[in-house]
Amino acid sequence: MSAALRPDPARLDPRRLRALLAKELTQILRDPSTFLIALVLPLLLLFLFGYAVSLDTSRTRIALVLEDSGAAAQSLAQAYENSRYFDVALLRASAPAKELMVEDRSRGIVVIPQDFSRRLARGTAPVVQVITDGSQPNTAGFVAAYAKGVLGDWAAARRPALARALAGTVTARPRFWYNPGLESRNFLVPGAIAIVMTMIGTLLTALVVAREWERGTMEAMIATPMTMAEFVLSKVVPYFLLALAAMAMCTVLAVTLFGVPFRGSVLALALVSSAFLLPALGLGLFVSTVTRNQFVASQIALLASFLPTFLLSGFLYEISSMPAWIRAITFLVPARYLIPPLQTIFLVGDVWPMFWRDSAIMAGFGVGFFMLSLRATRRSLD
Repeated sequence: MSAALRPDPARLDPRRLRALLAKELTQILRDPSTFLIALVLPLLLLFLFGYAVSLDTSRTRIALVLEDSGAAAQSLAQAYENSRYFDVALLRASAPAKELMVEDRSRGIVVIPQDFSRRLARGTAPVVQVITDGSQPNTAGFVAAYAKGVLGDWAAARRPALARALAGTVTARPRFWYNPGLESRNFLVPGAIAIVMTMIGTLLTALVVAREWERGTMEAMIATPMTMAEFVLSKVVPYFLLALAAMAMCTVLAVTLFGVPFRGSVLALALVSSAFLLPALGLGLFVSTVTRNQFVASQIALLASFLPTFLLSGFLYEISSMPAWIRAITFLVPARYLIPPLQTIFLVGDVWPMFWRDSAIMAGFGVGFFMLSLRATRRSLD
């Protein structure tokens, strides 16, 4: 191309940009896989995290060994059976209860001893033994805490003085803010929205430039007077809008179908979502430009975006509980700065200092990825 016909790379021509956008939108409408990833996959992920995946411990299987036949012991056993946290197997001896735990048919054992009613009648605080399966530490902790809670509630309903004796000199009254029911759905579903935007923003964008090279249309586009900035924008804008539409759909379903509270504003949600889409789209475009192969691009996009978002963003695992060197790596994961604002918007409300800070960091990641993409996008067949 001669110098006279070479376009100015700093100039955006609205007419050329509209033509390129129309071409990309037509490509999206003709490609069924785009709609599968943009519409069907978000619904599957949302239903999966809304219904199938749960970190709640309701109806945990336990064995209740009732060695005392007194009225007080029977009343306490009934309290455990009526608890919504336990699925109780009532037994009279410890040996069968241990067998249930060894066979993985029980997560814990609660033993009401023979002298329970007698100690209670003398005014002495009775002892209840709780045995948990330590092979699953989290569940073991929940079983122990809930078993103690049932005992405390039963004692408080029976005699306040007995409850104080069972609890000791200090009584804890826990209060949970923002998610008082401790329902895991309320923080899993907002996290699933982040997964959806990652999949659409990075995975779909990772295919667009590679598809042009594989189909041989990139050579024809290079011969046109378009600038690389116009080319990049035409590849990014449609998927930016598509990801925002998927996010809006998931938000409506989260509130209406799954009952997740939405205490923030639509403006805050749009801000943090748009800021996150910048690094998501930029990463996908960079991978697509470098690889020029759809299969390779999709695999790298999954490894570079989906897995870090799923494992290192705080979505499922607390970052503070990770080893120090893993925590250092999480600072390089853009989704780390999306999950807390998303959960805050749904459960707490608008906390703008957090939103501005995290949005600025995500935008910085996005600028870096787009600069790399522009440098890698050349008007050359090499």
